[in-house]
Amino acid sequence: MTIQLRPRHPEKAKKADSVIPRKPKWIRKKKVEGPEFYETRRLMRDHDLVTVCEEAACPNIGECWSKRHATMMIMGEVCTRGCSFCNVSTGRPDALDVFEPGRVAAAVKKLGLRHVVITSVDRDDLTDGGAEHIAQTIRAVRHQNSTTTIEVLTPDFLGKGEAAEVVFEAAPDVFNHNLETVPHLYPTVRPGARYYTSLRLLDDAKRANPEVFTKSGLMVGLGETLNDVRQVMDDLRAANVDFLTVGQYLQPTPKHHPIDQFWIPEEFAQLEQIARSKGFLHVSATPLTRSSFHADEDFAALKQARQRAIANRA
Repeated sequence: MTIQLRPRHPEKAKKADSVIPRKPKWIRKKKVEGPEFYETRRLMRDHDLVTVCEEAACPNIGECWSKRHATMMIMGEVCTRGCSFCNVSTGRPDALDVFEPGRVAAAVKKLGLRHVVITSVDRDDLTDGGAEHIAQTIRAVRHQNSTTTIEVLTPDFLGKGEAAEVVFEAAPDVFNHNLETVPHLYPTVRPGARYYTSLRLLDDAKRANPEVFTKSGLMVGLGETLNDVRQVMDDLRAANVDFLTVGQYLQPTPKHHPIDQFWIPEEFAQLEQIARSKGFLHVSATPLTRSSFHADEDFAALKQARQRAIANRA
C-alpha cells in the first residue's frame, strides 16, 4: 500500500519555478555534526518535539545543535499561513498536544539551557491563536527551570482580540515577533499578515510590561531598498523595540519567493551602524543572522546595554 504524504506547500504547487542563485562565499557554511549535534537531535526525538531549526531549514543548525541549543517550535509542524518565504509546512494542523509544554520544559532541563527560545507555527484555526498554549509552555519551563530565561517568538494573533495579553501575563523575558519584511512587500511575502498589526503587537508587549525586552527581525534580499529598511527601523523604535535582527533571505525551493539580491557583509555592517544610531539596545545584522542564533549571548548583551543606558541617565 502506498502512503500518500500531504504536500509540504500545497499553496505553492501551481506557482512558477524561479532559479535559485548560487550562494556567494560569505553565505556558505561548513557542515558541523559532532557528537553534541546528534545528542541534541536524539533528545528532540525522545521528547517528540519539533524544532524550527529543521522545519525552516536554518543554515546555522550545525553550529547551534553542536552547542546543545535548539529552538523548539510548539503547536505542531503545520502552519495555517502560506508565507512565500517560509519552508514550514502549510495546511490543516492537528489538535494541540496538552502534554507538549511539559515535554518542552523537560528538554530544556536536559539540555541545561540558560536561555531558551520557543517559537510556534501560526494557528489561525484556534480561537486564541494558541496564546494560552504558549503561556502554558512558558509557565512549564519556568517551573522546571527556575534560572532559565525564556524568549518567545510568537504569531501575530491576527483577528484574535486580546489573545496576546495571555502571553504578556506569562511574563517571558524576551517577547519577539518578526516583521520579516518591509510594508510594500507584505502582499507577496507575508500575505496572511498585516504590517501595522505586527508593529502594534510589539508596542502592546512593551506597554503591558516595560521590563520585558522586545525584539523583531527582518530579512533582506526580497526586493527592499535601504530606505525601506531605515523606515522599518524607525517604526520599530517608535514602538520601543529593544533588539533588531537582520539576515539574508535564502530561498528554500524554486516555488518560494525569488531572491532579489544578496546583500554583502559591508552592507550588513552599515545596517547595524544605522540601527544602533537609532537607539536599539542591541543589533545583530549579518548574512547568516537568524532570530534565535546566539540568542543566549544576545540576551546577556541586552541586559548589559540596558544597565549602561540606566547608568547614563542617572
